[in-house]
Amino acid sequence: MKDFHCCATCEHFRAVKKAEGMQYVCSRLGYETKPAYKFNCWSPKAHVQELINKNNKGQAGS
Repeated sequence: MKDFHCCATCEHFRAVKKAEGMQYVCSRLGYETKPAYKFNCWSPKAHVQELINKNNKGQAGS
């Protein structure tokens, strides 16, 4: 999971294009954030959860 855990892979991450540039916000916390930041409230997007599950299955067979 450590390979996937960051704001950009969270279901609450929002990228908003503004005249002065991109703004990244956590819709759950209401904070401005950056794609690489990590918070303990992380909830992975569905496709990220699938990758985590696939990765964990591959490690279990090792």
